[in-house]
Amino acid sequence: MERIGDTLKRVVKAPAFAARYEELRGEVMESPGVQQFLTDHSDVIDSEVVERSLGKLYEYASASHGCGKCPDLSGCVNIMNGFEPKLVLARGLIDVEYTKCPNRLTDEDQRNITKMIDSMYMPKDVMEAKLHDIDMFFDDSRVKAVRAAKDFLNFFDETGKLPDRGLYIYGPFGIGKSFVLGALANELANRRVRTVAVYVPEFLREMKQSIQDQTLNEKIEFVKNAQVLMLDDIGAETMSAWTRDEVLGTILQFRMAEKLPTFFTSNFNYTELEDHLTYSQRGEKEAVKAARIMERIRMISSPVRLQGENRRDR
Repeated sequence: MERIGDTLKRVVKAPAFAARYEELRGEVMESPGVQQFLTDHSDVIDSEVVERSLGKLYEYASASHGCGKCPDLSGCVNIMNGFEPKLVLARGLIDVEYTKCPNRLTDEDQRNITKMIDSMYMPKDVMEAKLHDIDMFFDDSRVKAVRAAKDFLNFFDETGKLPDRGLYIYGPFGIGKSFVLGALANELANRRVRTVAVYVPEFLREMKQSIQDQTLNEKIEFVKNAQVLMLDDIGAETMSAWTRDEVLGTILQFRMAEKLPTFFTSNFNYTELEDHLTYSQRGEKEAVKAARIMERIRMISSPVRLQGENRRDR
Protein backbone atom coordinates (compact mmCIF):
# COMPACT_ATOMS: atom_id res chain seq x y z
CA MET A 1 0.00 0.00 0.00
CA GLU A 2 1.29 3.48 -0.94
CA ARG A 3 2.16 5.73 1.98
CA ILE A 4 -0.03 8.81 2.38
CA GLY A 5 2.97 11.14 2.07
CA ASP A 6 3.89 9.63 -1.28
CA THR A 7 0.26 9.86 -2.42
CA LEU A 8 0.13 13.56 -1.58
CA LYS A 9 3.38 14.24 -3.45
CA ARG A 10 2.03 12.42 -6.50
CA VAL A 11 -1.26 14.36 -6.41
CA VAL A 12 0.47 17.69 -5.95
CA LYS A 13 2.78 17.01 -8.89
CA ALA A 14 -0.10 15.97 -11.15
CA PRO A 15 -0.49 18.36 -14.14
CA ALA A 16 -4.18 19.09 -13.43
CA PHE A 17 -3.53 19.97 -9.80
CA ALA A 18 -0.57 22.13 -10.65
CA ALA A 19 -2.56 24.00 -13.27
CA ARG A 20 -5.42 24.64 -10.87
CA TYR A 21 -2.96 25.74 -8.19
CA GLU A 22 -1.40 28.30 -10.52
CA GLU A 23 -4.86 29.49 -11.58
CA LEU A 24 -5.90 30.09 -7.97
CA ARG A 25 -2.56 31.71 -7.21
CA GLY A 26 -3.09 34.07 -10.13
CA GLU A 27 -6.56 35.01 -8.87
CA VAL A 28 -5.18 35.73 -5.42
CA MET A 29 -2.32 37.86 -6.69
CA GLU A 30 -4.68 39.91 -8.87
CA SER A 31 -6.69 40.99 -5.84
CA PRO A 32 -6.17 44.76 -5.30
CA GLY A 33 -6.32 44.24 -1.52
CA VAL A 34 -3.63 41.56 -1.64
CA GLN A 35 -1.42 43.67 -3.91
CA GLN A 36 -1.74 46.67 -1.60
CA PHE A 37 -0.95 44.59 1.49
CA LEU A 38 2.15 43.05 -0.15
CA THR A 39 3.32 46.49 -1.25
CA ASP A 40 2.82 47.98 2.21
CA HIS A 41 4.82 45.16 3.82
CA SER A 42 7.36 44.47 1.10
CA ASP A 43 10.20 44.93 3.58
CA VAL A 44 9.17 41.84 5.59
CA ILE A 45 7.31 39.67 3.06
CA ASP A 46 9.17 37.54 0.51
CA SER A 47 8.05 34.87 -1.96
CA GLU A 48 8.38 32.11 0.65
CA VAL A 49 6.03 33.91 3.04
CA VAL A 50 3.55 34.40 0.20
CA GLU A 51 3.63 30.72 -0.73
CA ARG A 52 3.20 29.57 2.85
CA SER A 53 0.34 32.04 3.36
CA LEU A 54 -1.45 31.38 0.10
CA GLY A 55 -4.43 29.75 1.84
CA LYS A 56 -5.07 32.86 3.94
CA LEU A 57 -4.58 35.11 0.95
CA TYR A 58 -7.15 33.09 -0.98
CA GLU A 59 -9.58 33.31 1.97
CA TYR A 60 -9.19 37.08 1.84
CA ALA A 61 -9.35 37.46 -1.94
CA SER A 62 -12.45 35.29 -2.39
CA ALA A 63 -14.45 37.10 0.30
CA SER A 64 -16.85 39.99 -0.10
CA HIS A 65 -15.37 43.36 0.87
CA GLY A 66 -17.45 46.42 1.60
CA CYS A 67 -20.49 44.15 1.15
CA GLY A 68 -19.88 44.31 -2.62
CA LYS A 69 -21.04 40.70 -3.17
CA CYS A 70 -23.83 40.73 -0.56
CA PRO A 71 -27.40 41.94 -1.16
CA ASP A 72 -27.91 42.50 2.57
CA LEU A 73 -26.83 41.15 5.95
CA SER A 74 -28.94 37.99 5.66
CA GLY A 75 -27.38 37.31 2.26
CA CYS A 76 -23.77 37.67 3.43
CA VAL A 77 -21.47 35.31 1.45
CA ASN A 78 -18.53 35.44 3.83
CA ILE A 79 -17.46 32.64 6.16
CA MET A 80 -18.63 34.69 9.16
CA ASN A 81 -21.97 36.38 8.57
CA GLY A 82 -21.60 40.14 8.86
CA PHE A 83 -17.80 40.10 9.04
CA GLU A 84 -15.13 40.64 6.40
CA PRO A 85 -11.47 39.51 6.47
CA LYS A 86 -8.55 41.85 6.93
CA LEU A 87 -4.96 40.86 6.17
CA VAL A 88 -2.48 41.00 9.06
CA LEU A 89 1.01 39.76 9.84
CA ALA A 90 1.24 37.15 12.58
CA ARG A 91 4.28 35.10 13.61
CA GLY A 92 6.11 35.83 10.36
CA LEU A 93 3.22 34.76 8.12
CA ILE A 94 0.18 36.42 6.56
CA ASP A 95 -3.07 35.79 8.41
CA VAL A 96 -6.61 37.17 8.42
CA GLU A 97 -8.73 38.66 11.17
CA TYR A 98 -12.41 39.46 10.80
CA THR A 99 -14.03 42.85 11.36
CA LYS A 100 -17.66 43.96 11.13
CA CYS A 101 -18.79 44.71 7.59
CA PRO A 102 -20.79 47.85 6.59
CA ASN A 103 -24.08 45.92 6.46
CA ARG A 104 -23.62 44.66 10.02
CA LEU A 105 -22.60 48.11 11.27
CA THR A 106 -25.70 49.61 9.63
CA ASP A 107 -27.90 46.90 11.13
CA GLU A 108 -26.47 47.41 14.61
CA ASP A 109 -26.83 51.17 14.29
CA GLN A 110 -30.47 50.78 13.31
CA ARG A 111 -31.08 48.47 16.26
CA ASN A 112 -29.51 51.01 18.60
CA ILE A 113 -31.70 53.74 17.13
CA THR A 114 -34.80 51.59 17.68
CA LYS A 115 -33.80 51.17 21.32
CA MET A 116 -33.97 54.96 21.72
CA ILE A 117 -37.78 54.76 21.61
CA ASP A 118 -39.77 53.21 24.44
CA SER A 119 -43.35 52.68 23.35
CA MET A 120 -46.13 51.90 25.80
CA TYR A 121 -49.31 50.64 24.11
CA MET A 122 -48.63 52.60 20.91
CA PRO A 123 -49.52 51.01 17.53
CA LYS A 124 -46.56 49.57 15.61
CA ASP A 125 -47.34 51.49 12.40
CA VAL A 126 -47.35 54.77 14.33
CA MET A 127 -43.94 54.07 15.86
CA GLU A 128 -42.50 53.31 12.41
CA ALA A 129 -43.70 56.63 10.95
CA LYS A 130 -41.36 59.03 9.14
CA LEU A 131 -41.78 62.78 8.66
CA HIS A 132 -41.28 62.52 4.90
CA ASP A 133 -44.25 60.11 4.72
CA ILE A 134 -46.69 62.74 6.00
CA ASP A 135 -48.96 64.03 3.23
CA MET A 136 -48.44 67.78 3.51
CA PHE A 137 -50.46 68.57 0.40
CA PHE A 138 -53.68 67.60 2.13
CA ASP A 139 -54.16 70.91 3.94
CA ASP A 140 -52.21 73.79 5.47
CA SER A 141 -52.61 72.50 9.03
CA ARG A 142 -50.49 69.47 8.18
CA VAL A 143 -47.76 71.75 6.85
CA LYS A 144 -47.84 73.77 10.08
CA ALA A 145 -47.64 70.65 12.22
CA VAL A 146 -44.63 69.29 10.33
CA ARG A 147 -42.97 72.70 10.35
CA ALA A 148 -43.43 72.92 14.13
CA ALA A 149 -41.88 69.46 14.51
CA LYS A 150 -38.94 70.45 12.30
CA ASP A 151 -38.45 73.67 14.26
CA PHE A 152 -38.11 71.54 17.38
CA LEU A 153 -35.51 69.34 15.65
CA ASN A 154 -33.65 72.32 14.17
CA PHE A 155 -33.29 73.91 17.60
CA PHE A 156 -31.69 70.71 18.88
CA ASP A 157 -29.43 70.43 15.81
CA GLU A 158 -28.22 74.01 16.21
CA THR A 159 -27.79 74.14 19.99
CA GLY A 160 -27.40 70.53 21.09
CA LYS A 161 -30.18 71.18 23.61
CA LEU A 162 -33.84 70.22 23.61
CA PRO A 163 -36.43 73.03 23.66
CA ASP A 164 -38.32 73.41 26.93
CA ARG A 165 -41.68 73.04 25.19
CA GLY A 166 -43.16 70.28 23.11
CA LEU A 167 -46.33 70.43 21.00
CA TYR A 168 -49.99 69.96 21.82
CA ILE A 169 -51.43 68.56 18.58
CA TYR A 170 -55.22 68.51 18.58
CA GLY A 171 -58.01 67.83 16.12
CA PRO A 172 -60.66 65.28 15.06
CA PHE A 173 -60.31 61.49 15.14
CA GLY A 174 -58.12 59.65 12.65
CA ILE A 175 -56.37 62.55 10.93
CA GLY A 176 -52.79 61.53 11.77
CA LYS A 177 -51.97 63.26 15.05
CA SER A 178 -50.30 60.15 16.50
CA PHE A 179 -48.48 59.61 13.20
CA VAL A 180 -46.78 63.00 13.58
CA LEU A 181 -45.60 62.01 17.08
CA GLY A 182 -44.24 58.69 15.84
CA ALA A 183 -42.37 60.39 13.01
CA LEU A 184 -40.88 62.92 15.40
CA ALA A 185 -39.86 60.16 17.81
CA ASN A 186 -37.93 58.45 15.01
CA GLU A 187 -36.20 61.70 14.05
CA LEU A 188 -35.16 62.17 17.67
CA ALA A 189 -33.93 58.57 17.85
CA ASN A 190 -31.68 59.25 14.85
CA ARG A 191 -30.19 62.04 16.95
CA ARG A 192 -29.73 59.67 19.91
CA VAL A 193 -32.46 61.38 21.92
CA ARG A 194 -34.45 58.90 24.00
CA THR A 195 -38.23 59.20 23.74
CA VAL A 196 -41.01 57.57 25.73
CA ALA A 197 -44.32 57.42 23.83
CA VAL A 198 -47.39 56.55 25.89
CA TYR A 199 -50.99 55.86 24.91
CA VAL A 200 -52.65 57.66 27.81
CA PRO A 201 -55.93 55.73 28.27
CA GLU A 202 -54.20 52.36 28.55
CA PHE A 203 -51.39 53.78 30.65
CA LEU A 204 -53.78 55.21 33.24
CA ARG A 205 -55.67 51.91 33.40
CA GLU A 206 -52.41 50.13 34.11
CA MET A 207 -51.53 52.62 36.83
CA LYS A 208 -54.60 51.50 38.79
CA GLN A 209 -53.48 47.88 38.52
CA SER A 210 -49.91 48.79 39.48
CA ILE A 211 -51.00 49.60 43.01
CA GLN A 212 -51.54 45.90 43.63
CA ASP A 213 -48.19 44.69 42.26
CA GLN A 214 -46.34 47.65 43.84
CA THR A 215 -44.87 48.94 40.57
CA LEU A 216 -46.75 52.24 40.51
CA ASN A 217 -43.89 54.49 41.64
CA GLU A 218 -41.41 52.75 39.36
CA LYS A 219 -43.60 53.30 36.28
CA ILE A 220 -44.36 56.91 37.12
CA GLU A 221 -40.65 57.59 37.65
CA PHE A 222 -39.82 56.02 34.29
CA VAL A 223 -42.34 58.15 32.41
CA LYS A 224 -41.78 61.46 34.17
CA ASN A 225 -37.98 61.29 33.75
CA ALA A 226 -38.10 60.62 29.99
CA GLN A 227 -35.75 62.80 27.97
CA VAL A 228 -38.72 63.48 25.68
CA LEU A 229 -42.23 62.36 26.65
CA MET A 230 -45.12 61.90 24.24
CA LEU A 231 -48.62 61.50 25.71
CA ASP A 232 -50.94 60.25 23.00
CA ASP A 233 -54.72 60.73 23.05
CA ILE A 234 -55.02 62.60 26.33
CA GLY A 235 -58.70 63.23 27.03
CA ALA A 236 -59.83 59.86 25.62
CA GLU A 237 -59.55 58.22 29.04
CA THR A 238 -62.17 57.95 31.74
CA MET A 239 -60.49 60.26 34.21
CA SER A 240 -60.70 59.66 37.93
CA ALA A 241 -59.62 62.24 40.46
CA TRP A 242 -56.75 59.95 41.46
CA THR A 243 -55.34 59.39 37.96
CA ARG A 244 -55.71 63.10 37.19
CA ASP A 245 -54.03 64.41 40.35
CA GLU A 246 -51.69 61.66 41.52
CA VAL A 247 -50.54 60.26 38.20
CA LEU A 248 -50.95 62.85 35.45
CA GLY A 249 -50.46 65.79 37.81
CA THR A 250 -47.30 64.29 39.30
CA ILE A 251 -45.77 63.64 35.88
CA LEU A 252 -46.61 67.09 34.49
CA GLN A 253 -45.46 68.94 37.59
CA PHE A 254 -42.06 67.25 37.45
CA ARG A 255 -41.61 67.90 33.74
CA MET A 256 -42.61 71.54 34.10
CA ALA A 257 -40.17 72.04 36.96
CA GLU A 258 -37.32 70.29 35.13
CA LYS A 259 -38.14 71.95 31.77
CA LEU A 260 -38.42 68.61 29.99
CA PRO A 261 -40.20 68.74 26.60
CA THR A 262 -43.56 66.98 26.48
CA PHE A 263 -45.79 66.32 23.48
CA PHE A 264 -49.50 65.63 23.47
CA THR A 265 -52.19 64.59 21.03
CA SER A 266 -55.86 65.08 21.79
CA ASN A 267 -59.27 65.43 20.22
CA PHE A 268 -59.76 68.43 22.53
CA ASN A 269 -58.29 71.89 22.41
CA TYR A 270 -57.00 73.39 25.66
CA THR A 271 -60.42 74.68 26.75
CA GLU A 272 -62.22 71.44 25.93
CA LEU A 273 -59.58 69.36 27.71
CA GLU A 274 -59.90 71.51 30.82
CA ASP A 275 -63.64 70.89 30.82
CA HIS A 276 -62.99 67.13 30.45
CA LEU A 277 -60.57 67.18 33.38
CA THR A 278 -63.01 69.14 35.53
CA TYR A 279 -65.41 66.24 35.99
CA SER A 280 -64.19 63.10 37.74
CA GLN A 281 -65.39 59.57 37.06
CA ARG A 282 -68.01 60.03 39.81
CA GLY A 283 -69.35 63.20 38.25
CA GLU A 284 -67.70 65.49 40.79
CA LYS A 285 -66.84 68.96 39.51
CA GLU A 286 -63.33 70.04 40.47
CA ALA A 287 -62.54 73.10 38.37
CA VAL A 288 -59.53 74.24 40.40
CA LYS A 289 -57.74 70.90 40.09
CA ALA A 290 -58.46 70.76 36.36
CA ALA A 291 -57.10 74.29 35.95
CA ARG A 292 -53.95 73.27 37.79
CA ILE A 293 -53.35 70.42 35.33
CA MET A 294 -54.01 72.68 32.36
CA GLU A 295 -51.59 75.30 33.66
CA ARG A 296 -48.85 72.70 33.49
CA ILE A 297 -49.86 71.52 30.02
CA ARG A 298 -49.83 75.10 28.72
CA MET A 299 -46.41 75.70 30.27
CA ILE A 300 -44.76 72.70 28.59
CA SER A 301 -46.42 72.67 25.16
CA SER A 302 -47.50 74.88 22.27
CA PRO A 303 -50.87 74.19 20.61
CA VAL A 304 -50.99 73.04 16.97
CA ARG A 305 -54.33 72.35 15.33
CA LEU A 306 -54.49 69.50 12.82
CA GLN A 307 -57.40 69.13 10.40
CA GLY A 308 -58.44 66.68 7.70
CA GLU A 309 -60.54 63.62 6.95
CA ASN A 310 -60.77 60.57 9.19
CA ARG A 311 -58.38 58.24 7.37
CA ARG A 312 -59.30 55.27 9.52
CA ASP A 313 -62.65 55.07 7.69
CA ARG A 314 -61.01 54.64 4.30
